[in-house]
Amino acid sequence: MADRDERTGTLSGLTEAEAREFHRIFMTSFVIFTLIAIAAHVLVWMWRPWLPGPTGYSELQSGAHYAALLVSNNFA
Repeated sequence: MADRDERTGTLSGLTEAEAREFHRIFMTSFVIFTLIAIAAHVLVWMWRPWLPGPTGYSELQSGAHYAALLVSNNFA
């Protein structure tokens, strides 16, 4: 019955120790996810920059045209 009395005062229903453990796991997972996302964005930027190069968007348009041709040939 003592466990139920500890839990009634919080909105989450967790004890102080459970809340600390959940926070630790959540923060660790968030940091790992953020580091993976940053690494993925850097790798994608190195593969294909999001901003146009010195020749402008013409490079991107030819790449998009080529990709559209590949897709249309695969589904035709």
